[in-house]
This record gives sequence, structure tokens and C-alpha cells, in this order.
Amino acid sequence: GLIDAMERHGHLQLERTIKDSLLSMSAATMDRLLAAVRDTARQGRRRSGINNTALRKSIAVRTFADWNDPAPGFFEMDMVLHCGKSTAGSYVHSLVLTDIATGWTEAIAMVAREQTLITESVGEVRRKLTFTVRGLDVDNDSAFINDTLVAYCRDNTIELTRCRAYKKNDQAWIEQKNGAVIRRMVGYGRLEGVQTAAVLNQLYASARLYVNFFQPSFKLLSKTREGARVIRKYHPPATPCERLLDRNDVSDECRRTVK
Repeated sequence: GLIDAMERHGHLQLERTIKDSLLSMSAATMDRLLAAVRDTARQGRRRSGINNTALRKSIAVRTFADWNDPAPGFFEMDMVLHCGKSTAGSYVHSLVLTDIATGWTEAIAMVAREQTLITESVGEVRRKLTFTVRGLDVDNDSAFINDTLVAYCRDNTIELTRCRAYKKNDQAWIEQKNGAVIRRMVGYGRLEGVQTAAVLNQLYASARLYVNFFQPSFKLLSKTREGARVIRKYHPPATPCERLLDRNDVSDECRRTVK
């Protein structure tokens, strides 16, 4: 194995008794004996996982398969970071919301990642929409899983759910829009400052009309598996506006406003 190869190439020389002990040692014993060395190498810092607080546990989990066919107003929400090649310092974030039923997408630029700014941005998006925001589905970012957003959703009768940790496919709708809309339009460069965020919001104000009224997109109809093969069927391409108007659960006031 590895020890033989290292000895053969002169990188390691072990006494026979030590080599025999090493080869007979279990992986669990190795981990236990190396714990102190690893802590020193990390300078006492341990990798922090998802914070399993009571607040996080109180928010229901929703997977990709749980959506079925919801009424318009249930959104997946995520942030796109405009940090360039480094996450150091302060930089602009885009808060993006995508409606599951129609694909209607809204984006708003924020000068920083902060929970109060998120609730204010959600409020601004709600004022632009012609239909009610009924639910928000978020990832496990602490910018979303906090008392501020939970209280905002409770006070405004919005259902707050979250995806499973490290399962990006649970938010497939918003992940697709992050790439196809935001990244394609803005790119991957670093953006900083209030003025930059204001200019980006001007761009989003115009782009929302194109994306929601003029840009057709496919929507998944069904997905079946036959052995190793996955067969996907799609609805005919349509704009989010067309999908909204085709719904039977949309109010007449909403229809008049959109038209």
C-alpha cells in the first residue's frame, strides 16, 4: 500500500514492530490518536456545521418533490454574491425570488448581506407584485434563518420553509434563475457600494419586464426513471406572465393589472 510505496521511494523508514502496529491499527484508532495533531494544525478551530438551533428546527423542511402544483405566490428565495474572486470585505448581494407556479422572477440589489435589509427588500418586491406572496422557501444561511425574517413572515402571513442542508436540488427553480438571469446579465465581477447597488437596481427594474413578460422558458411537467435513464417532459415554452394568466386561481384584479 501507501507505506510500502513510501519506503520503496525513500520517503519513509519504519522499524518492523512500528510498521506492523501501524498496519494492524483501525481507522478509528488512527483518528483518535491524531486528534491532538489535527487540532494543532487547525489552531484550535473546528469546522462549523449547520447550526441546529431551536429556531432552525422550528422551520419546516420542503424538498423539490414537495411542491406539487402550488398556487402563484410561493417563492424560492436566494442570494447571489457579487464578490468576484474574494469574499473578503463588503460587497453587493442580489436577493432573488422565483415563483414556483409561474416562474415569475424578481431581483433586488442590497449593499450588504444583512437580515433587516432582506426583509425590507422582500417588502419592496411584494409591493411590485400583482399577486400575493404566500410563502418563502430559503436555504440554511443565517441571513435567512433568524428571528427577524421569521417574525416578518409571521406578521405578514407568509409561510416560511427551508431546504435540506447541502441539498441544492431542493431549490432547483431559484438556482436555475440565478444562473440564467442574474449571472448571465451581471456576470461574476466584484460590485461594491451604495451607488453600484442603485445602478444595479435600475437594471433589474427594466430586466424584470423582459424576463417576466417577453422571455419564454420551459417548465418541468414530469420526471420518471426507467432503470438508469431519467425521462423528463416539459410544458410548452411560455413566459411567466402567460403562465400567470392561464391559472384558474388568479384573481380578476391581478389579471387586469398584468394586462
